[in-house]
Amino acid sequence: MALSTTQSIWRSGGGDTTRTAYCGSGLMAAQFYIADASPATAGTNIKVSSDAGAPNLILPAGAVVTSVSITAETGSGTFDIGATGYTSGTADNNAIASGVTVAVGTTNVGAVVTGAPLAEMSYVTVTDNTTASGTVTGFITYFVTDPLVGQQNV
Repeated sequence: MALSTTQSIWRSGGGDTTRTAYCGSGLMAAQFYIADASPATAGTNIKVSSDAGAPNLILPAGAVVTSVSITAETGSGTFDIGATGYTSGTADNNAIASGVTVAVGTTNVGAVVTGAPLAEMSYVTVTDNTTASGTVTGFITYFVTDPLVGQQNV
């Protein structure tokens, strides 16, 4: 995680100006849109919205996905969420989740969402989706691991 003034504010807001308290990392939510979750589109980059020309969803290095929430869908089945390295191009078809059900609701870290940190900045992809169909809209909730363990700022 980048050196952060926000972290120092969180720590100071709790009365610590000595770097004693661990401030942790804030949760973030990235909206996503999958135009077609069918097997024919496996390996496709997930977009941030349904707008024409919407950018690809790219998560930072060290991102740890804690949940996938589906807020709207037109299909059924399951799909996987992978990651492809922004620079390396290395693909991991199940880096983020394996077997997300196409239904409104939230899937947390566990048997489906891996909770593993991304090794590098990565495109988020829909992959290995053998039974999914239709459009899927929602949010990916994540935090970024802090390699300095909260010791950046006071």
